[in-house]
Parts: sequence; structure tokens; C-alpha cells
Amino acid sequence: MRVLAAMSGGVDSAVAAARAVAAGHDVVGVHLALSADPATLRTGSRGCCSREDAGDARRVADLLGIPFYVWDFAERFRADVIDDFVDSYARGETPNPCLRCNERIKFEALLERGMALGFDAVATGHYARLSHEELADGSSRPVLRRAVDEAKDQSYVLGVLTPRQLAHSMFPLGDTHKSEIRAEADAAGLPVASKPDSHDICFIPSGDTQAFLGAHIGLRPGAVVDADSGDELGRHDGVHGFTIGQRKGLGLPGPAPDGRPRYVTAIDADSGTVTVGGADHLLSAAMTATSPYWLVDDDIRESDCRIQIRAHGEATPGHVRRVGEGPDARLEITLDEPVRGVAPGQAAVLYRPEPEGDRVMGSGTISVARPAAGAP
Repeated sequence: MRVLAAMSGGVDSAVAAARAVAAGHDVVGVHLALSADPATLRTGSRGCCSREDAGDARRVADLLGIPFYVWDFAERFRADVIDDFVDSYARGETPNPCLRCNERIKFEALLERGMALGFDAVATGHYARLSHEELADGSSRPVLRRAVDEAKDQSYVLGVLTPRQLAHSMFPLGDTHKSEIRAEADAAGLPVASKPDSHDICFIPSGDTQAFLGAHIGLRPGAVVDADSGDELGRHDGVHGFTIGQRKGLGLPGPAPDGRPRYVTAIDADSGTVTVGGADHLLSAAMTATSPYWLVDDDIRESDCRIQIRAHGEATPGHVRRVGEGPDARLEITLDEPVRGVAPGQAAVLYRPEPEGDRVMGSGTISVARPAAGAP
């Protein structure tokens, strides 16, 4: 196959490209230039897609003996990831920019261009397993599963991909633990073998998300109110400074009168109101998710499942019901046990019940979180 290896400049994508070469594929490496400032440099393990990362990716490609290109996706990244991130926070939501980048850049924009150029698949360094199952009509369906290394599993941030995108994807690292990947890179003499993993949000290398959002959104003052009494407890400069479940940085003089800590329990961007309350206000037992993707039998309209709402969170047993078609389609999800901190904007990724609990069923973007029975 002709394989386009997405090379970020890190160890994972380097080994993924090396494995694609070793498997006999015709591989071309490509680094995505996502920053409008080409002089941007990585700071330790903060940030990615910098000039330094492009240089590291090129050195790996040279060592592997494969062609290498840098593709400028900065404008699309700004529109589809950065602007989406800012707009979501302005609406009082809690987005996941890494998930959006996978959906709209690495497996949409990159895949579209790659297929137009005659490539069969895009290979990345994500930790997830991908296979295909044969159907009765002779066609096949992609099967996305958790990685063997549960601590590095990235099936959650890949759960928003469509069946077509997954059909043209390769995840060569899904069956290997991260420690083995570094050892493999070192043994192969790859210059990124000991390079630190990137973390935080790549387009905010300073790590100061509130400052970044404040610079893009500006001041939008509002009230901080008590969930029980409705009394105003303080003022704030904008709802973008808050997320559901947040405990610190509320701008309040101390805990509640009963001594219990306060958390952000609701955000109303239209009125600029941030509501705070006790931990019991954070419990949700049901949610609605829009923009659903479905990776199992289309005839399944409802099913038991396991629901994960954070990239590194636990999957909670529950039930999903698919309602409607087209742009009005949604998922109605109920949980067997309430979970804390479900927020609009998060992805709900659904996994099969045990014993096949590592297989992704589908996903949706949470639009409504409903309080658990008995919650205040």
C-alpha cells in the first residue's frame, strides 16, 4: 500500500513510520505545519508541530530513507481547532482540542489530500488497535479497540472518526507498550528515542489557558451565584475562565458556610452566570449527545454500553438509544451510576459491554447533562 506517515517529530510517530516501512509499504513522511508562526519553538514537553519538531521528523525520514514533506495546514488548524476551541469556551462548553484536531485535521484534511494524491492510508503514532470485520454482503467494517497499553490508550480521542476515515487509517503502535516503543526507537538509532512526550494544549505552549482565552474573547463580566440560594457570591470577567467541576480560581473568599468546598456546577454563557455548589450538584445520570458517529451494526438502535467522557477517565456502564437521522440525530445516554462533572462540549465515547469492552461503538458531543435523581 501507499502509506502517508504523519510525523509529528515525536518518538511515537517515528516508530509508526518505521514499522510501516518494515511492513513493506510504500511510505512517504509528512509533517503538518500547524502554527502561523514558523519560528515557534517547542519548550521542553510543551507544544508541538514547531520548527524543531519538523527538523526532528525530517531527520527520522532521512534515516528511514523515505521522502519527506511539510504541509502547511495552519489556516485550517486555526479555523477548525483554535477558533472552535475559543468559540466553545465562549459558549460555556468544555471542548477537547486534541479530539477536534484528529477529527478535522489528521483524519479529514490530511486524509483528503493524501487520497487525492493516490495514497491508500494514513499511519499515525496513536495508541489504539484497528482491524476490519467482514460483513455478510462481502464488504467490511472497521473495528476500533483500546490499545494494549491502557495507560497510553487513545481510542477516546479517535472515537469521533467516521467509518470511512478509519477504513483508511493505520495505528501501528496499538499492540505495544510505550516503554517498548522507546526501546525500539533507541535500538533503531532514531534521534527522537528519548525526546519528551508533548502535553497540554499544543497551541498554548505557555500552559496558561485562561490567559489565552482572555486574549481572544476579552472581558465579559458576569455573576457567580450559589446553586441553592441563587444569591450572588461574586463577579467574574468571563465564563471562559470556568469549566464544570472546577474548584480552584473561583474568585470567592472561601468555602461554603458549612465548610464544604465549592465547585462550578453550571455555566450560562448567555447571561454570563456561573453557578457554584457542592460536589453533589455535579452528579449526572443521563445526557444527550449530538453529531453521533456509529461504528457497529446500523440496525442497533439501542444497546447496553460503557460510556467514557474524558480522555483518561473511566468508562461507566450504561445504556444508549439512537434517536433520529441526519442532522437531527442524537444519542440518549443513561448511566447505571452517576458520574461527576459531565459538561457540554465533552465527547461521550461508547464502548461495548464486557467481555468485548475494549471495542468502540460510537461517539457523540454532549449537549445536555441531566442531574442524578436526588441531586439538589
